[in-house]
Amino acid sequence: MANDLPLYTERRSAPRRGPAHTAVISDLHLSDIEAPDPRRPAWRRYKHADVVDDGPLLRLLVHLRDLSAGQPVELVLAGDIFDFDTVVGAPEPAPYKVSWLERCRGLVAEEERSAWKMRRILADHPELCGALAQWMADGNLLVFIIGNHDLELHWPAVQAELRAALAQPPAGAPAEIRRDALTICEFFRISGGDTLVMHGNQLDAYCVCHDPLHPFIEVKGRLRVRMPFGNIAGKVMLNGMGLFNPHVEDSFIRPFKDYVRFFFRYVARQDPLLAFTWFWTALVTLWVSVDEGLRPAQRDPARLEERVRDAARRARGTPAMVRALRDVAVHPAVYSPLKVARELWLDRVGLLALLVVFVFQLTSALRWMFDRGSADLGVGWAVALFLALLPFYVAYARSCRSDVGNTQANIRKRVGELGRIAHVTRVVMGHTHRAAVRRHDGIDFLNTGHWSPAFDDVECTKKVGINAFAWIRPGRVTREAELRVFDGQGSAQLSHATPAAPTGEEAVTAA
Repeated sequence: MANDLPLYTERRSAPRRGPAHTAVISDLHLSDIEAPDPRRPAWRRYKHADVVDDGPLLRLLVHLRDLSAGQPVELVLAGDIFDFDTVVGAPEPAPYKVSWLERCRGLVAEEERSAWKMRRILADHPELCGALAQWMADGNLLVFIIGNHDLELHWPAVQAELRAALAQPPAGAPAEIRRDALTICEFFRISGGDTLVMHGNQLDAYCVCHDPLHPFIEVKGRLRVRMPFGNIAGKVMLNGMGLFNPHVEDSFIRPFKDYVRFFFRYVARQDPLLAFTWFWTALVTLWVSVDEGLRPAQRDPARLEERVRDAARRARGTPAMVRALRDVAVHPAVYSPLKVARELWLDRVGLLALLVVFVFQLTSALRWMFDRGSADLGVGWAVALFLALLPFYVAYARSCRSDVGNTQANIRKRVGELGRIAHVTRVVMGHTHRAAVRRHDGIDFLNTGHWSPAFDDVECTKKVGINAFAWIRPGRVTREAELRVFDGQGSAQLSHATPAAPTGEEAVTAA
């Protein structure tokens, strides 16, 4: 199988430093557009045409030209630009065998299937593709960094689809696109020699790519991109629970009264089998996550060093930097199946089932030993025994805490290390969907938040978060960075990330 691994043929070398201006945005989560379901009008509402709006992104490109006064800008799209996991369906007729799970939850990450998903996404965002092509035709650079939701960009065929869609500017454009204007980086980019840009999923145990240089595994004799647990949960579970917004964690966690209201207003009417859907998809998620997570990576030993050099060239780094940054990644959660089961709540469901079985068996044994068939040790005793043991179960359930929030702590601990490895003064990430500016261990840290269709309500009327971007511009001595919020027409500075900022303290956070 090693001889069948994709060839990475991009050989162009680029100068260490690019344009003096850099803009970074992340987490667009572009997907295909779905038509409303008349029977379930709120189902996957976040993918309906009247909700998906590329207008702010189109206007942002114009605004960036104004900020730079017409000078070239390197626009870094720092991961999760595309969301392959939310594309549901299959081509008709399909040129390959499609399983029932793929038809109802989305195609697996094999090259031909991923290319079809890429074409479907791009076809639903033609104006944005044209605007990005014009951006490059104007002399600017465009850089894609692969995140966890667009891991399928590792496929050469998927990259070819993207390059083809962005190859020609709109009709009447005065310039052709330079061949080196578009770069796709495996997991990081050194911008201007002073800024490390990553997506951030490598510091999230539930979304980490095991090896961004060798992301492929073999399943049933075919190569497939290895998906992290978080992606598999999104594909298998959330695509079948369309009343919950996958871009907002709080949509799954509600106060009890709010959840009761939500249940009777939406779930009972549009998804009455929600509990059953959750249970079987949680089991499938656990199985697939562990099965794919424990498979060995497919590597071609003859091309290992070549692979590192190519990745370093695209990232404008060094081979040593590539190896070191790859090793900073956290340990994948799938190596601890119990940890994954706890995140899916399967441990609590399993423990409750065991408690019921134990009570039934114990009650039956007591009846046999002491009552000899009498009904005195019947349902009443079973209920009493269950209630006596229930506090121990409740204590365990309340002690369980999600580890998903540990990503922020992992980032805080590793920002300084990342800066030293990359020899930079600042680190820019996305992934957490929380715009922020901080300073850790002498390194400025900026999180660019998100531009995804995240809403706090099922009808998608209450937008969550802000449209933020990192703006890095020439300064008196070195380049200066700031986080800006875009309101659709212009932008305002949220906060500076400067050496004068208090070390370790948050300058601004906008969830």
